[in-house]
Amino acid sequence: MTMHSTEQETFWEGDFGNEYTDRNRGLDLAAANLAFWGKVLRSASGISRVMEFGSNIGMNLSAIRLLLPHADLSAVEINKKAAFELKKNIPLVDLHQTSILDFTPGDRTWDLVFTKGVLIHINPDKLPEVYDRIYNSSSRYILVSEYYNPKPVEIDYRGHAGKLFKRDFAGEILEAYPDLSLVDYGFVYHRDPLFPLDDTNWFLMEKH
Repeated sequence: MTMHSTEQETFWEGDFGNEYTDRNRGLDLAAANLAFWGKVLRSASGISRVMEFGSNIGMNLSAIRLLLPHADLSAVEINKKAAFELKKNIPLVDLHQTSILDFTPGDRTWDLVFTKGVLIHINPDKLPEVYDRIYNSSSRYILVSEYYNPKPVEIDYRGHAGKLFKRDFAGEILEAYPDLSLVDYGFVYHRDPLFPLDDTNWFLMEKH
């Protein structure tokens, strides 16, 4: 196992990350993701390159591939099992099996860079570094879809402490990078009768 700078990275690279990979799949989730991205992408245009930080097996990228069939897809995923399945599901994906904190985009940028249920699991002390990677990787749009709370708070995650954090991720990103503006935002309720997701708040931002 790779030596990481935070306990959260080690946690997601190991057995718990494998179990998450086994849980988060299926036709219901695929349908909900397709509905989700249909809403988000209505407010964006000109997207030909997409990067997901924390892709798991590619449920989001699979939905985007249906909606943007000609887009080049890239992913950063720390868990080996999830990365293997992602490559099997989307053979042409540009896959980087590494921690977000170890990923360096170099000179490359993507039209849309996003996280979905990932920032909530990052060590809070490392969030500024992750924000920098997201910002520097994007040539236009940034999308974050995470649990929202006005103030930072930690909650228990399946019996584990220090593994799930809520806060205003989008607000912090907007404050850190003045050339970003909020394009659109929304909420998906876990009781939605057709396409439920886990009470996720999403925020689409654009560089100017």
